[in-house]
Amino acid sequence: MNIEKFIQRAEALHKRLADLYQTANVLPWIPADLLPQAFKELYNTSKIVQLAAEELYQQNEELLQTRDWLEAERQRYQELFELAPDGYLVTNTEGIIQEANLTAAKLLNVSKHFLVGKSMINFVLLEERQQIRNELVQLSQSDRVKELLVRLQQHYGEFFDAALTVAVVRNHQGKAISLRWIVRNITERQQFESVVIKNDNNLFNTRPIHKHSKGETIPLNPLVIWYVCQGLVKLSTYSETGEELLIGLATAGMVFGSSLTSLNIYQATALSDVELVSIYASEIAASPNLSHTLLPKINQRLQQTESFLVICGKRRVQERLQHLLQLLKREVGETVPEGTRLSVRFTHEDIASACCTTRVTITRLMGKLQEQGVISFDLKKHIILKDFD
Repeated sequence: MNIEKFIQRAEALHKRLADLYQTANVLPWIPADLLPQAFKELYNTSKIVQLAAEELYQQNEELLQTRDWLEAERQRYQELFELAPDGYLVTNTEGIIQEANLTAAKLLNVSKHFLVGKSMINFVLLEERQQIRNELVQLSQSDRVKELLVRLQQHYGEFFDAALTVAVVRNHQGKAISLRWIVRNITERQQFESVVIKNDNNLFNTRPIHKHSKGETIPLNPLVIWYVCQGLVKLSTYSETGEELLIGLATAGMVFGSSLTSLNIYQATALSDVELVSIYASEIAASPNLSHTLLPKINQRLQQTESFLVICGKRRVQERLQHLLQLLKREVGETVPEGTRLSVRFTHEDIASACCTTRVTITRLMGKLQEQGVISFDLKKHIILKDFD
């Protein structure tokens, strides 16, 4: 039964009980003191059910709107992935290709459809394949981003020198589940473009630093992308009812900007004291080196957006809260003797907006978690998660 039908039936039942209750009260041969108490309680319960159904309908509508907004955001980053200037691949831990963008398919001279299911190792020179296999095994056992210089062969084509940037992705249990690859043809690039960038300061240390205090709204310019050097930025939008909706958190090393979203309302707020540098979109278009550096950071935002989309899709508020705390633990958690401390203080209003519910509900659920010993708070009201999985 869908929500609309449930509300209609609840209203019909409530009306019938109201009519029956009124009729029973005016019949002269039925004394008032004989009216069954259970009948009165049934009428009152019907009224409560009707109000609960209406509230459920409203919450469901808001949840659907939020899901649509997040899906539009996810689609935006998917388009950036497809049109990225460097080749981008997703493989399993053995190097079997699961996803590829258009640039990667062009570099390897095959269609995207043909690439899926093929081993990345097959495009490596025969004499270098064992070395790459060994590197992948080591990568799965560490959290380092691996930089490799190899020679790749196009499908029915020529060899070319390639720079591969490979990073491992792990699940909540810490098990390696996939690899992310950036593939660049460096044969005809200048010498500095073939050098792996080890530190973002190499590109950003000459740019002016823009500082914003905690709570300040950060101005957005469609021609500029902000890079976070330090601090945490809350990215949000607003529903038609005026409620703030949390759609992302830009931590140090991540990027954000109005040009990276399709939302009509997009706001950035400093959750702590932050330091930012600005990058013009025209600079990115003119610099392959800068594009290469920013692509993994845009990918971070894409993955985080998908995580928020998963949270929004959970039916029960308790599940949404649990997944949100897991996400915050990964994004801004720091190890302390008591467990994992969130480095930024989140209000119940912030958490409620991310969970598509009310502050009162979050306060009640957080209280339960605290009673169970799952969470606690430090002197500055920062959340501490204790063995929270």
